[in-house]
Amino acid sequence: MTSYDTVARAATAEVEDRGSRFVCTIRRVGDEDEARALVAVLRREHPGARHHCSAFVIGPRGEVQRSSDDGEPAGTAGAPMLEVLRGAGVSDVAAVVTRWFGGTLLGAGGLVRAYGDAVRAALAEAGTLRRSLLTELALDLDHADAGRVEGELRSRGVTVLEVAYDARVRLLLAAPASEVERVTDLVAAATGGAAAPAPVGERWIDAPG
Repeated sequence: MTSYDTVARAATAEVEDRGSRFVCTIRRVGDEDEARALVAVLRREHPGARHHCSAFVIGPRGEVQRSSDDGEPAGTAGAPMLEVLRGAGVSDVAAVVTRWFGGTLLGAGGLVRAYGDAVRAALAEAGTLRRSLLTELALDLDHADAGRVEGELRSRGVTVLEVAYDARVRLLLAAPASEVERVTDLVAAATGGAAAPAPVGERWIDAPG
């Protein structure tokens, strides 16, 4: 697994059914603690709501998947919410649907539909972006050459993550494993063979834009 999709931005969306309001909050999260913290925040913000049902998927392969009906009939809230997230193919995402009861019972089918529709609507607002696992490459340069080399690499589509200034300048580059050789060749061309990038690790990076 070298790439996966997540949400591009935080979003909220609301659906209504027979007086009941279902407001879905979508957030990008890095672990279970962040997902559970989102539920806690929404409980504090909306103490008058009857339910705060949740679902989240975390990890490049969606290794962690959890859902909660929060008092709704079993299987009518958290499970359909989780199914929508799975169907969208996104990870590192938490969805919380806050429900205000409108006085009319919706039945199991109505609840499944409302909770699922709320998550679908919020996902549409959030959009998606791709995350890729890239190799980090450290490139040490003299101060006199650093600006020119950085500019040449950027102009050829090389990702520059960081620039650190010390006795020398260190550029931290990133590239897919399949592109490391190309980046190495570009560095050699830009420096006349005087410098070469060294792999120093891997990092998940959001796609530009």
